Amino acid sequence: MADIALVLKGGTVVDERGSRQADVAIDTDGAIAAVESSIDTSARVLDCGGCIVGPGLVDLHTHLREPGREEAETIETGSRAAALGGYTAVVAMPNTEPAIDSAAVVRDVLEHGAKALCQVLPAAAITVGREGKQLVPMAELAALGVRIFTDDGNGVQDSRLMRRALEYASALGITLAQHCEDEGLSHGGHMHEGEWSSRLGIPGIPAEAEELMVARDIVLGRLTGAPVHFLHMSTAGSVELIRQAKSRGLRVTAEAAPHHFTLTHAEVASYDPVFKFNPPIRGDEDVAAVKAGLADGTIDAIATDHAPHAQEVKEAPFDEAPCGMLGLETALSLAISQLGLPIDRVLALMSWQPARIAGIQAPGVVAGAAASLCVIDPTAQWTVDPSRLASRSRNTPYAGRAMTGRARHTIYRGEPVVIDGEAQR
Repeated sequence: MADIALVLKGGTVVDERGSRQADVAIDTDGAIAAVESSIDTSARVLDCGGCIVGPGLVDLHTHLREPGREEAETIETGSRAAALGGYTAVVAMPNTEPAIDSAAVVRDVLEHGAKALCQVLPAAAITVGREGKQLVPMAELAALGVRIFTDDGNGVQDSRLMRRALEYASALGITLAQHCEDEGLSHGGHMHEGEWSSRLGIPGIPAEAEELMVARDIVLGRLTGAPVHFLHMSTAGSVELIRQAKSRGLRVTAEAAPHHFTLTHAEVASYDPVFKFNPPIRGDEDVAAVKAGLADGTIDAIATDHAPHAQEVKEAPFDEAPCGMLGLETALSLAISQLGLPIDRVLALMSWQPARIAGIQAPGVVAGAAASLCVIDPTAQWTVDPSRLASRSRNTPYAGRAMTGRARHTIYRGEPVVIDGEAQR
């Protein structure tokens, strides 16, 4: 056995291979040296009693804000929040300032990410400046390692342009991820169109604004043969469209964010902009459909859509405030406590399935694999205190909420970056 630097002792290992009681030894090169029922060692030991030891979590949808809006978040602070949430890899969305639409900006994000507490995978925009007019140099950016392209925050409105983008993606072996929003229907809306928007007098965004673009891109994916990933699905109609597409063997994947399976548009009755999202939180039937889609495999991944905003900006009047919330430190707890799924299904939705969509190898907890691991205490009780979150921002709708389940330790490439819920650097 190679020189052992660390042993995770007394936990239950859970990965795609199943569940087993085992200790996990990590060598000095940052790889898993052994997974055995009991490992005796003089090396450093982390107690994992009562915990689940699984592959690190992977977030397909993180807004790190750098470059351009570092007052809200940086790659460093966002990666610390990710590590505390159990993540060892995040996909950084390109709606930065400037947008991640050129080789220079991709290299800048990669340079900053090399010093982070988790792997930072930059997504690139589909169009220059995310303006929906001209395609970015996809081949050049793919050569730098970009695997996901998206104009997140905006849907690509031009169907002909989206078809061309998908044709290029098919040839390059990359994935386009779509923010599904028909702006002709959503323009001027600030919350879900329904009973509560009528009561509150706030212009609404109909479910059809999302569903029309989901339907269009399913058809374009069928036409081009390219894979399409659907970001933050929020409506029952979208879930059903994806279910039907998968039943026909089309190359579609989808994600859902925790706020879309835990909150409804009734929360907006307070006029608190902490409940303003895009897509908006919707009705009870939509929440139920998203949960069902996560349970039956229609939706492939839970993604945080971590979207920090400086306090003075987020506290503007509801119709002026930006959309989004913090998510990296609360997503795991919400998935464990709100979905009613066994822990192996939660890990599938938050670890190896999103890893594959992101183009990351997902070898599991086996000897020889890189030691990027998450140790989860599924019974840990804690309360969300915005002032104690790692982000530079504080915009969480779960402030004061009692939570069950939390990452206890996070190991990134062999280094324990979180121990007993505390970041180590």
